[in-house]
Amino acid sequence: MKDKRSLISLAIVLLASSAVLYLLHFLAFRDLHNLAFYTFMDVAFMPVEILVVSLIVNRVLADRERRALLHKLNMVIGAFFSEVGTELLGRLRAFDASFDRTRPHLVFRPGWTAEHYQAAEDALRALQPEIELPRGDIEGLHAFFADRRRFLLGLLENPNLLEHEAFTDLLWAVFHLAEELGARDSLTALTAPDRTHLELDIQRAYTRLLCEWLEHVRHLQEDYPYLFSFASRTNPFDPDAVVAAS
Repeated sequence: MKDKRSLISLAIVLLASSAVLYLLHFLAFRDLHNLAFYTFMDVAFMPVEILVVSLIVNRVLADRERRALLHKLNMVIGAFFSEVGTELLGRLRAFDASFDRTRPHLVFRPGWTAEHYQAAEDALRALQPEIELPRGDIEGLHAFFADRRRFLLGLLENPNLLEHEAFTDLLWAVFHLAEELGARDSLTALTAPDRTHLELDIQRAYTRLLCEWLEHVRHLQEDYPYLFSFASRTNPFDPDAVVAAS
């Protein structure tokens, strides 16, 4: 209500100022014809001014604000992969019975372009990795989620992440998997349908995680070459990756 009154007061002051200036102009020059002519010219040009401000200036400002927000979101995503994502990739990879088909799309190189990353993501979604529960450490995965539950909850509470739909979907898939594992009294005596259900949950989280990881690496390559270098040297899917620079 206070803001509305302030806006009305500002409008009255501006209109009064305009009226006073027009009056001073008339008193100084006594030329009503030119005063009316230029007044109508200003009014006629007003729709063009509104068009420029609303469709161009506002768009530029909105794009700038969105880029700044995405920059902050990429920092959050980087923290996710540092604290959870990279290790989680290794843990979920152990369940991947089709890893030999998955790996080639994850060995990125410095010469990769945005098209390479997009092609790799599309290929991963089309592959639908084959998850087999006995291959991995399901109890270790449960303990891993339990240790990082607070961190994951903190990410879900970040309202800015709603601007990044794909990463939000990843967080929900990961959190759902963690909830599924935590809801069972035993992870060693699963029925066949229950095992299939968990395998689908792992597949969902794993596929989304791989795609977002590639997108994160692409961002590092474009904006932070030194972080991209580290990601290349610690790529968990590259058998030739060596941390020490050669």
